[in-house]
Amino acid sequence: MQTQASSQKKIITYLVILLALSAVFYTLILSAGSLYVNGGIYVLGLMWCPGVAGMLTKLIYERSLRGLGWKLGKFKYLALAYLLPVGYCLVVYGLTWLSGLGGFPNSEFLTQLRQTYTSGATSNTILIAIYAANMAVFGLFGGLLSGLGEEIGWRGFFVPELCKITSYTKAMLISGAVWVLWHLPLILFADYKMPGIPTWYAAGMFTMMVMGISFAFGWLRLKSGSLWPAAVLHASHNLFVQNLFTPLTEIKSITPYVIDEFGFGLAILGILVGWFFWKKSAGLPQVQNNLAV
Repeated sequence: MQTQASSQKKIITYLVILLALSAVFYTLILSAGSLYVNGGIYVLGLMWCPGVAGMLTKLIYERSLRGLGWKLGKFKYLALAYLLPVGYCLVVYGLTWLSGLGGFPNSEFLTQLRQTYTSGATSNTILIAIYAANMAVFGLFGGLLSGLGEEIGWRGFFVPELCKITSYTKAMLISGAVWVLWHLPLILFADYKMPGIPTWYAAGMFTMMVMGISFAFGWLRLKSGSLWPAAVLHASHNLFVQNLFTPLTEIKSITPYVIDEFGFGLAILGILVGWFFWKKSAGLPQVQNNLAV
């Protein structure tokens, strides 16, 4: 009971600090009406709010940053985290392209790539391959710069504390709901959504996707004992969805309702991914024995 009470106090403190820090960047972003103002620096600051809140809460109650999962863990969990978004993106975007709901490739984006990577008569296939390889390797490090900030908080601190007071299923639902709510101001009052779709639709599809993949994020954290697989998954998801598959898709009238984080494609796949990892949760180790690093 003492452990539960202690975890409840830590969770409340964490959420209060998170709200206070995030409010600063919400104000800056929403007053500008865009995530991209000043080169996106406010968004980077916002993405580090969960991590800073988690570390501050640890220091307040434990005078230590142990227990956030700093060790890398086994390579197989890092590899799974990296490849999982590739898999669900290939399904969603592949079906979108094959069905004609969206085109491939996006000619305007290819023109931009050609200006960036080559001035010669390189074929579209080679050009896309060069860009994809560059993003897959170097883009991941850029994604970790921001994704790590969130994951120190969400999965490094929040999920382990939740698992000390409730079941894996409830912990994933609670952490997913908070994760969604934290993003909602950007969807409802700024431009964090695909152009051409209603805000209510974007918010609904985003909610379904995030609630689903939260089970994968949490499973990787608990199974590996490390926050790094969650950080890699976060970076890989943002990289492949936002910087590779969506830009390569030619937008038609129906396309915004299908792709990206605000379309029904990733919403459905997110739920399926969540179901898969929920089914695998029975073999998770005890939280207290696996989250000490």
